[in-house]
Amino acid sequence: MEKVSVLFVCLGNICRSPTAHGVFQHKVAAAGLDHAIRVDSAGTGAWHLGNEPDSRAAAAAQSRGYDLSGLRARQADAGDFDQFDYILAMDRQNLRELKSLRPAAYDGRLDLLLNFGSHPDFAEVPDPYYGGVKGFELVLDLVENAADGLLADIRRNFSLEP
Repeated sequence: MEKVSVLFVCLGNICRSPTAHGVFQHKVAAAGLDHAIRVDSAGTGAWHLGNEPDSRAAAAAQSRGYDLSGLRARQADAGDFDQFDYILAMDRQNLRELKSLRPAAYDGRLDLLLNFGSHPDFAEVPDPYYGGVKGFELVLDLVENAADGLLADIRRNFSLEP
């Protein structure tokens, strides 16, 4: 069986999407599903290509036990639609960008990450780049919640067991 593949996308791929990548990869491993799920992240913009995640995002993630150190920014492109079953944007702006790249034949799930969560006050993951530490903590709170829902959705739709 091919791995179920998930791509998280934000603007620059240095804050929100690598955080989602690290959190979800950790949850996949904890569930014993590394053999069945592949995780990646990208940005719609090209400003940070090859860069490590923002140091504030990495520090916030590390404080909760998530390792972002091996991640490097890359740009999403139309080829990702051939590679990923789930392409999940952090906000509506990036979802619009992804929809403009989506081939007509794509039959995977292109959506907002937080549609898998249960937080009543947020539909989008806010960009913490110009904010303080609390912004990165909020991103983690929202991503952790949505990641649990995403993992449940994948397990249900693909009948995955460890």
